[in-house]
Amino acid sequence: MTAMMFHPSRRQLLKAGGALVVSFGLGPVAPAQAQTAPMLSADLGKTLDPGEIDGFLALHQDGSVTVFSGKVDLGTGIRIALRQMLAEELGVPVDRIRMIEGDTALTPDQGPTAGSTGIARGGVQIRQAAATAREALIKLAAERLAAPPNTLVAENGMVRPAAGGKGIGFGALIGGKRFALKIDAQAPLKDPKTYQIVGRPLPRPDLPAKITGRHVYVHDFRLDGMLHGRVVHPPSVGATLQSVDESSLKGIPGARVVRIENFLGIVAEDEWAAVRALRALKASWGAGTGLPGSANLMRVVRDAPSESSEELVKQGDAAAVLGAAAKTFRATYFWPPQSHASLGPSCAVAEVRADAATIWTASQATHKYRPHFAHFLGLPVDKVRLVYLDGAGCYGMNGHDDAAADAAILSKAVGRPVRVQWMREDEHGWDPKGPPQLLELRASLNDKGRIAAWQAEMWIPAATKGLANIPLLSPAAAGLSQPHGLGTGLISQNADPSYKVPNVRVVAHWLKDTPLRPSNLRAPGKIGNTFAVEGLIDEMAAAAGMDAVAFRLQALDDPRGIEVLKRTAALMHWQARVSPNPAAGAVATGRGIAYCHYKQAENYVALGMEVEIDRASGKVRVTRVACAHDCGLIINPDALKNQIEGGIIQTLSRALFEAVTFDQHRVTSVDWASYPILTFRDAPDIAIDLVNHPELAPLGGGEAATAPVAAALANAIFDATGARLRQVPMTPDRVKEALTHA
Repeated sequence: MTAMMFHPSRRQLLKAGGALVVSFGLGPVAPAQAQTAPMLSADLGKTLDPGEIDGFLALHQDGSVTVFSGKVDLGTGIRIALRQMLAEELGVPVDRIRMIEGDTALTPDQGPTAGSTGIARGGVQIRQAAATAREALIKLAAERLAAPPNTLVAENGMVRPAAGGKGIGFGALIGGKRFALKIDAQAPLKDPKTYQIVGRPLPRPDLPAKITGRHVYVHDFRLDGMLHGRVVHPPSVGATLQSVDESSLKGIPGARVVRIENFLGIVAEDEWAAVRALRALKASWGAGTGLPGSANLMRVVRDAPSESSEELVKQGDAAAVLGAAAKTFRATYFWPPQSHASLGPSCAVAEVRADAATIWTASQATHKYRPHFAHFLGLPVDKVRLVYLDGAGCYGMNGHDDAAADAAILSKAVGRPVRVQWMREDEHGWDPKGPPQLLELRASLNDKGRIAAWQAEMWIPAATKGLANIPLLSPAAAGLSQPHGLGTGLISQNADPSYKVPNVRVVAHWLKDTPLRPSNLRAPGKIGNTFAVEGLIDEMAAAAGMDAVAFRLQALDDPRGIEVLKRTAALMHWQARVSPNPAAGAVATGRGIAYCHYKQAENYVALGMEVEIDRASGKVRVTRVACAHDCGLIINPDALKNQIEGGIIQTLSRALFEAVTFDQHRVTSVDWASYPILTFRDAPDIAIDLVNHPELAPLGGGEAATAPVAAALANAIFDATGARLRQVPMTPDRVKEALTHA
């Protein structure tokens, strides 16, 4: 079968760049059928071992390079950033590098693309592989040139004498053999002072095709003989399928029903026929498991039974200090379930045969879910291949993996490739949700106006439950386990302040269940936690009679944190005064600031915001945002700024507009009217100040700038009106209600 994208066979891969895959040291490439090592790809005879150079790199006789990345580009720009890291360390032009990503038959397992680890882990692994390869090439060239290795340099795709003179190209050095070398963790990295490629704002290679509509997204992918599928989701969560009236599809030629226990799907020769069949099919469903409804969700979460409680942070004796304090601060904050709200509904294509399966998917975790697919398809893991293709943005596990499972089940049932695309109501109704978070905070100040004690209790879900309506994909069914919070992205992080506090206690109550299936959603947990922490910090600053920036600065001793706060204040032309500062008039204006040391171990971010609030309607308009961002070494400043801007805008949408609603049966916010998002006219001016530390490790920029957004927004509303909001979204009705109590 043919596909409308590059999907190489072994022969095609070996011919890439007009040359064989390079090798080095252990002789010629063995035939694929003779290779039995467990880390070798059964399809292509290529090692997948992340401990070997050949797992990541292939150098071709024409001097071009292929990089194999287990991390994928979700729109974050790592397609250029990884090239830059490789090019800098190996000594090859960026435009001589092509990239294959997220293909389980070709790329090493570098873990899911999540938590801003594309650069921080994936890129660092590739960089070390490139450094090891560079040293090997120099050693080989030294033998050819009869020169000491320390007199040679690798640059522009060749090794040559540092003092000048004739060199040898990488392709000529390697020939048709593999490196066959382990990655050397001690292979020296180049001095950042000599960087020529890393740190430059090089353009993203994928943008021209995306801008001109030629880029192949998973939604555009086609196979010969492919059928189109749709999945019939039940009318109620947990409902069981009783019966199906297949005669209801008589008027739709070629439409076919697939029923497997409670899974109900449809396939047809074209997509419109599948949509018509979906609407026409008559099925009877039993009662669902029932939902509590979203109207009183905060109480539901607070009263829900806990699987266990865990003390996450213990420093000093917070309880004793709070008990003896003359004045304490208390606040309850709530973050509701939210949808990924991908503009393009989830989609996937699967071709399942009796002996093997290939699934084309926009999953962020092709390697992670490969064993799950193998398990429910009844195939050996090495006979299942997941290939990443771009999908609509999700920043976490939206419905892409569900759609891939749907397509695989349907393809196995009908014996032909199947493309499944969800409908809009499927996407909003059945994608896993960012989970609800409830935080109860207590804190106190000492007689000098400094934070003396902090206590946080959280009620959060323990873990995800697998993929909706497809229980065979659950971790338990696949014989896999995951610790608390892992499936939702470690949502307990940043519940303690990013400041000097002598007495801190943070406790997580891990809920046995939540009404809707939870999943990781961009910066999972950290946005809601920082919203609560920085909101209460702002209240304490006001009670201490101190300016919000000055209060934070006196509580910090980390120079990187101090720097981003000062830089953000400078961007905002911050004038010191105490909040709130409400003024008379129909429109109130204010400013707010928030700070976060992301995960207490990664990026440093401070974010300021200016707002206007229409007192009569309660509508909030964010006019300006300023952000100083420190993620260590910056690989590509333009791509980083794009990520920071995108994260700020997306989180403003979540803070101002977004909350999933549901009744006793199902999600009711299943379209853009019931689940509104931020539009172009709502977008503010954004100023960004990047702090570069070339001497430090790169931390990536996909998440951290989102963490302080909601907090800065709430603090700005407080400054403008004296009203404190402790729940999102900050809708006009919620703002008006808060104004009546200010």
